[in-house]
Amino acid sequence: MLQLALQRNGRQALSDREIAQKAPYELELEAGKKYAWCRCGRSKAQPLCDGAHSVTDLRPLVFTAEETGTKWMCGCKHTKDEPFCDG
Repeated sequence: MLQLALQRNGRQALSDREIAQKAPYELELEAGKKYAWCRCGRSKAQPLCDGAHSVTDLRPLVFTAEETGTKWMCGCKHTKDEPFCDG
């Protein structure tokens, strides 16, 4: 996949996200707890953010789990239902 790298404010701005893996991540969520889902695909703590996005213009999606249970989090970073896998 072709990625266009630009410089913006001293950070690399990518036109596309890196695919962390081509399958969803199974994650146990706890109701009321905040999570930061990695949007850039660079985190070593997938599917959650570890701050690796700092070299890009991308930011994590911070959300609060509505219910406790197993959820399938997007691994390819191209879902239309962030942060959940849409297939």
